Amino acid sequence: MFKIKNITVKNFLSVGNQTQAVDFDKEQVTLVLGENLDLGGDDSGSRNGTGKTTIVNALSYALYGNALTNIRKENLINKTNGKGMLVTVEFEKTGNLYRIERGRKPNVMRLFVNDAQQKSSNDDDESQGDSRETQKYIDNLLEMSHTMFKHLVALNTYTEPFLAMKAADQREVIEQLLGITILSEKAELLKASVKETKDKIQIETFKIDSIKSANENIQKSISSLELKSSAWDSKKESDITSLLNSVLQLSKVDIEYELNLHAQFKTWNENNAKIRELNKQKATLDSAVGQAEKTLNKYKTELETLANKKCHACEQDLHDHKHEELTATATKHFEEAHDYFQKMSAQLKQIVEELGTGDQEPRPAEPYYETEAEALGHQNNLTNLEQSIVNKDAEANPYDEQITELKHSALQAIDWNAVNELVRLKDHQEFLLKLLTNKDSFIRKKIIDQNLSYLNKRLGYYIDKLGLPHQVSFLNDLNVEITQLGQDLDFDNLSRGERNRLILSLSFAFRDVWENLYQHVNLLFIDELIDAGMDAAGVEAGLAVLKKMGRERNKNIYLISHKDELIGRVNNVLRVVKENGFTSYSNDVDFIEA
Repeated sequence: MFKIKNITVKNFLSVGNQTQAVDFDKEQVTLVLGENLDLGGDDSGSRNGTGKTTIVNALSYALYGNALTNIRKENLINKTNGKGMLVTVEFEKTGNLYRIERGRKPNVMRLFVNDAQQKSSNDDDESQGDSRETQKYIDNLLEMSHTMFKHLVALNTYTEPFLAMKAADQREVIEQLLGITILSEKAELLKASVKETKDKIQIETFKIDSIKSANENIQKSISSLELKSSAWDSKKESDITSLLNSVLQLSKVDIEYELNLHAQFKTWNENNAKIRELNKQKATLDSAVGQAEKTLNKYKTELETLANKKCHACEQDLHDHKHEELTATATKHFEEAHDYFQKMSAQLKQIVEELGTGDQEPRPAEPYYETEAEALGHQNNLTNLEQSIVNKDAEANPYDEQITELKHSALQAIDWNAVNELVRLKDHQEFLLKLLTNKDSFIRKKIIDQNLSYLNKRLGYYIDKLGLPHQVSFLNDLNVEITQLGQDLDFDNLSRGERNRLILSLSFAFRDVWENLYQHVNLLFIDELIDAGMDAAGVEAGLAVLKKMGRERNKNIYLISHKDELIGRVNNVLRVVKENGFTSYSNDVDFIEA
């Protein structure tokens, strides 16, 4: 139940600085009559321009921030005072009491729930003007658009009749009325959910693509390492084969025989060197003995010549002292040459004896190793090679551990479960979205069929009560069919009175459907609609419907009219008096002066 309790108005349109208040917390039909004392007063006063519609505009402004008609907000401020405009409305819903305070100059936008002010995150202080967040909160509370408010609560001659609207505008109203708009709103929420799900799918797919890309790079590294590992294994196998071949070659060598050959070569080389040396010495001694023999023969010849006292050089006779001198010298030289000859001959003989025949022994067989040291290192080499084979065979491939680590730790498993679940969710959401938005959806058709049936039933009821001779019904495509005696008519084919009856019937039927689907609203304004072209029978029929509605459905109905004759037909009259340019509201029951 949405129950509007009261409204207070200050410096709003024709209402001045003295706050005017109207209590809506009644269950009755109230006639609102105007009296403009500025134009003569008493019964001669005009009923126009007194501010009867001001209260409806104030209620619209308080709830929605806009008047019923296209009046700019600045023009809603009382022109005489020019500031301090403030409208306050109180209403109840779901056990909570709400109060909205809205004004201009200064700008005011305050919402109270159970007397506790609700402050928007966008409001710097309590008087910072309209807040979109607060208005959105209020709209959700009202559950009624401004357009629906004008067709259900504040019926006014200035509001474009439903049947005079463009087809698109009619569809918007009727869809909201029948609950189709709720489907559209839910569809919008579902669209957001679909987008969110798609974003999640994109994020998950991006993660998987990233994992795949990383895995591909890691796999390239693994492939590269596997090539290196294979090359390393091949090199190891090749090295072991080479070592085995070397061991096999060394195993073929008889090391004792090898060492004996090297000993023979050593002896052979030593003998060969000795023979060469003896031959060299022999040649030298042969030359020395021959030279010594020539020298000895020379000095022998000198002595023989000197024995005849002749000079060995010129063969002249020598004196005794000279002869003796030369003989002594020649004898000395002869003796020295003889000793040297004997010495060289003895040495030559010794060399010849040592040389023997002078023949060299045959060259021994060629050994495997070039040097005896290499031959002596043979066994050590063989042992080292065998150990090298063992070590080489025990070597672990350095790439295997890296490959295993990359395969088991770096490579990430690709799991499509999350994406598949999200895709299934998206498909389900899109299916639901089609059910909500497709015109051929059985859900939309079911809602329209059920609610159209109820709408047409209530519309027929009110048309009958208001005395309209036409048949009017909504079709499945949401178009309206107007017929009389089998003839199709347009809305503009109707007279003004007939149109008025149809406007009221539609509004009353709309309200019944709305309250049946959503919530009951305690308040209804009928602003001069009964006055517009309605004959006495039409006025009486309309008033009867309103009184029954107020009595049986607990409604507080305000009938704004110029017809004084209605005063006797209602229990309450709210007088709207304009005096000295300012409007005031008063009656015995409903007047509340702040």
